[in-house]
Amino acid sequence: MTTSIIKQRGGRNYRQRQIVNRFMLVLCGIAAFVAIVPLVWIIVYVTQQGARFISIDFFTQEPTPVGIPGGGVANAIVGSAMVVGIACVIAIPIAIVAAFYSSENPNTPLGVALRFGTDVLSGVPSIVMGMFAFAIIVLPQKHFSALSGGIALAIIMTPIVLRTTEEMLKLVPRNLREGSLALGASEWKTTLQVLLPAAINGVVTGIMLGIARVAGEAAPMIFTAFGNPNLSIEINQPIATLPHTIYVYAIAPYKDWHDKAWTTAFVLIVLVLGLNITARLFTAWRLKKMGWR
Repeated sequence: MTTSIIKQRGGRNYRQRQIVNRFMLVLCGIAAFVAIVPLVWIIVYVTQQGARFISIDFFTQEPTPVGIPGGGVANAIVGSAMVVGIACVIAIPIAIVAAFYSSENPNTPLGVALRFGTDVLSGVPSIVMGMFAFAIIVLPQKHFSALSGGIALAIIMTPIVLRTTEEMLKLVPRNLREGSLALGASEWKTTLQVLLPAAINGVVTGIMLGIARVAGEAAPMIFTAFGNPNLSIEINQPIATLPHTIYVYAIAPYKDWHDKAWTTAFVLIVLVLGLNITARLFTAWRLKKMGWR
């Protein structure tokens, strides 16, 4: 008698858990759908507005004056590549080295301060980074430059790469490090030859996400790179970037510039999506190569 009552109660509890589980799964699905809809909407709308003006000249020609058809954003493409490249050269080594220290020494005063500073820095508005770079670089030099823009983006990029790398290093099994040290390897060799390769998937993903984030920042460019209507590869001179070009074209009262703004926005979205897809493909390829899939 007691056994049958337990089975009945267990059966009722099991059915209740199933109902609650299915209800929560439906809620999660709805939330995921609501989160995806704006992204798809933005991509579709920008594609409709900007893809129709895409041409070879748009990627290879410099901007034309108002009222003259044609032209492109070759200067902005080259400028964005230069500014983001400067940011990568500065931010990636610093972020990775700091992430290794933070993961290996999490409870030291410097490790705690590093994580706290990274969290604070990641929440600072990007326009503040631009003003900071303006104060410490542009004002002393007395002119705008690609270098100041790259430093501003490096400050924004560093916490993203640092925290992503740190979290990936925490996922590396501890026995890999201990085994390397037990075999006589030094600390720096263990870090470079054991820990970094084991966490390379997450590190590359963090770098790609950092690049995608800073590639679309317009506010810092207003205070640093400033823009240039001509193609330039001078690191110490003003330079055009894609986000700043979108801003300039969008606020102008000219229809042809508005069309170019949509097309430039489409190009920027394609670049950002391409970076994210590349990161995912690289991660999948690495996991397959290592036999984890």
